[in-house]
Amino acid sequence: MTPQKIGHHFTKIAFKPLHTNLFNIVLISIILSIGSGTTYAQDINKKKPNVKAQNKIDSEPKASSTIKKDDNLAVKKVDTIKIDTVKSKKVFLNGKVRYKASKYVKIDQKRKLITLNDQAELYYEDVELKSGIIVLDYEKNEVYAGRLKDSAGAYIQYPNFKQGANVVEPDSIRFNFKTKKALIWNSRSDQGEFKIKAAVTKKENDSVYFLKGARFTTSKDVDNPEYYFQTNKVKFIPGKKVVTGLTNMVIANVPTPIALPFAFFPMSKETSISGLILPSYNDSNNRGFSLQNLGYYFALSDNYDLTVLGDYYTNGSYGMRFESSYAKRYNYRGNINVRFENLINSERGYPDYSKQNIYNIQWSHSKDTKSSPNSTFSASVNLGSSKYFQQSINQVNIGSNLNNTLSSSVSYSKTFTSVPQVRMSLTATHSQNTQTEEINMTLPTLQLSVDRMYPFVGKDGVRKGFFKNINLQYNLNGRNSIVTNDSLFFKPQMFRDAKIGFQHSIPLSTNFKLFKYFSATTSMNYEEIWYTKTINKSFDIEQNRVVDRTVNGFDAFRTYSFSSSVGTTIYGTFNFGENKKIKSIRHVMRPSISYGYTPSFEKYYDTYAADGSGKMQKYTRFENGIYGAPGLNNSNILGFDLSNTLEAKVTDKDSTKVESKKIMLLNNLNFSTSYNMNADGKTTLALAPIRVSGGTNLLDNKMNVNFGATLDPYAIDNSGNRINVFNINNGGSLFRMTSSNMTINYAISSKGKDKNEKDKNSLSKRNGGREDDLFGTNVDLGDSRRSLFNEDEENEEEDTESEFFNSKLPWDMTFAYSLTYGNNNRENEIIGNSIMISANADITPKWKAGVSTGYDFVQKGVTFTQLRFERDLLSWRMDFNWSPFGTNANWGFFIGIKSGVLSDIKWDKRSTINR
Repeated sequence: MTPQKIGHHFTKIAFKPLHTNLFNIVLISIILSIGSGTTYAQDINKKKPNVKAQNKIDSEPKASSTIKKDDNLAVKKVDTIKIDTVKSKKVFLNGKVRYKASKYVKIDQKRKLITLNDQAELYYEDVELKSGIIVLDYEKNEVYAGRLKDSAGAYIQYPNFKQGANVVEPDSIRFNFKTKKALIWNSRSDQGEFKIKAAVTKKENDSVYFLKGARFTTSKDVDNPEYYFQTNKVKFIPGKKVVTGLTNMVIANVPTPIALPFAFFPMSKETSISGLILPSYNDSNNRGFSLQNLGYYFALSDNYDLTVLGDYYTNGSYGMRFESSYAKRYNYRGNINVRFENLINSERGYPDYSKQNIYNIQWSHSKDTKSSPNSTFSASVNLGSSKYFQQSINQVNIGSNLNNTLSSSVSYSKTFTSVPQVRMSLTATHSQNTQTEEINMTLPTLQLSVDRMYPFVGKDGVRKGFFKNINLQYNLNGRNSIVTNDSLFFKPQMFRDAKIGFQHSIPLSTNFKLFKYFSATTSMNYEEIWYTKTINKSFDIEQNRVVDRTVNGFDAFRTYSFSSSVGTTIYGTFNFGENKKIKSIRHVMRPSISYGYTPSFEKYYDTYAADGSGKMQKYTRFENGIYGAPGLNNSNILGFDLSNTLEAKVTDKDSTKVESKKIMLLNNLNFSTSYNMNADGKTTLALAPIRVSGGTNLLDNKMNVNFGATLDPYAIDNSGNRINVFNINNGGSLFRMTSSNMTINYAISSKGKDKNEKDKNSLSKRNGGREDDLFGTNVDLGDSRRSLFNEDEENEEEDTESEFFNSKLPWDMTFAYSLTYGNNNRENEIIGNSIMISANADITPKWKAGVSTGYDFVQKGVTFTQLRFERDLLSWRMDFNWSPFGTNANWGFFIGIKSGVLSDIKWDKRSTINR
């Protein structure tokens, strides 16, 4: 219990005794006993020793006389007995006082003491006092509560004072009701994350306390902590501050040289307070010495906060970070991170000198659906310099370093409860390739759709048959598309190159049964596309090339198309017998044939001179539009699809179960191809390559296997071009495999659950990395207290440790294998073949170890490798991470206190990646 809470308890103890003076309680009880013909002395004489006693005392004021007025307004005394001129003591009891003891209640009238022994309890209003022994001195107006010893000499039944929700648990307590001063021996209290134990605590008045022989710690066990800060003099003002004298740090009961001549701790009842964040020291070969993560935390309100952090290197490099979290209960929550770094390599005048600015902006926002059921708003933003995570001086995030894409999305949607229902959404998206530095954005995308309408359905609402299933919709899609790069990001040129368009579509469709076993669908679709920019092509004689000129202004084109499909489902079951382990295998096939036709829209095409000879070529002014352009040739495609699933029915291992167990053998096995009915056999071939894909889950659904292949029925010439000759007629097989791939992912843990079910590396994901730790875990230098194994200290289950071999030692493993084959031009080679493994384990109840590594069989080298170790030191944490080789080789060591209030007490040393 912290000094603040001690003061809080003491303040309440000080006020209540003004109304519960125990001396007056005893005096009133004696008066009441005399009135009833029984005295305490008589009770004590009758009382037998070692018998349980429980007393209940009530006090009620009594009138001493009555006065009346006659008709002549003269006052007459009804009672002729003279009134006692001795003033009685004021009665102050506001309620009932109850006390009891298991062994005995002893009243010593000569010494003015009442003693409650063994499991003594005292109750008054909201005050509860429990202890091994309670002694009331009603002459001195003092109460004492202390411990007892058992037969083995160990102390038991420590005092416990409770008032409302506040509790004080000292070894003993002495309190004076009249002066309101108190002495407490070995008090234990909490103040936020601090736990405080003081040998002697003196309550001077309602707002000042003095502690002697005090220790401060964040350890769970304040009586036997692994570390603490020892000080002999403490002045404590509840809710305001704590001032100490000489303070020394003690580890494992051994004093250390770490000491302060005095210390000041501001105290507040708020869950968080503003304060300075001390930096960590580092050095770099390229940038010199540095102070990193110097900053200030602003506790602005209960709904939002702000953290400002900065880095400075002696060669002039610096970085700034602004981090804020906000939340409003039952409405929304989110966080914003803005990072900027000015990086200077080497020194001015040297050949390797360089200077660059990088930045990163992250925003995450989620809205509680209960606040507004018909509308939603969400944001997930991660944008900035493409090289931020590769060059940052404050991130060691290999996962984000190897990630080629940054993406963002901010969306708002609303449903209008009309008839028919209308849905509308606005979405801003961002996709950034960190290798090519190309950025694709939509600011924004508008989507509006009117619910499906059935114009031929009667009042009964039954939709059956061709006509009653006819339905139509209206969809609107508007987009402001921007394609730019890092150098032009958010500059005027970026917005000048934007493309704006609107797509209106009205699909008309129906579905019906055909010959009882076939499901048929047919649809017609009308589209109208609006653009604000078109192009005009012409040949420039002076430049001797074709020039595209942008034409600003509204323009539109309209298209329509027709499609239909027929499909069915075929079931086949192979029975092996009820007594077999595998009772049956069920095969489900879903074949379908589709047809699509789109006419030619040649009217939207013009011609231009391709060169100076006057050769003319066709083009459409809608080229490069965000919704495409109308087709010059008609499309007449016949498509074929076949999907398969295999399921087995087996005998359950549990003999008590009657039903058989179903196991999925093959989740899917799909074949798809198409036939172009307009193919001429020269420029266009009729049959498209057959695409085969499939997947299944093995090992109790913990291993996921996916595979795919492309099969081409046509042969190729010496240049690698497809020719109108079947491969089998060219001396080859029926199909030519042009490509294939297979991936295997396996994730298990000692708890028997898929490790990926939990977002194990949410920090790495937020910083642009992966959810798993195949590329290692992220190390954020801004918060080194975070575990390398990303465990939640508050929600971590504590395993009961008995003997070493009986302790629970959790572990988890992630396995990924990828194989890619290429044969598009008779190369017949393995393009990619790699394996990656990540494993984490508790090698002892307090030691954790992990490794992320892999091997590339094509490049014949080890992929990114990280070794990580962590030691749980209860209130402290120690970790070491090491990437032994590669361009990202680095190491880091950290030891420090877990608690946020003492996060500056640490030693953090790491190598700097040369970037």
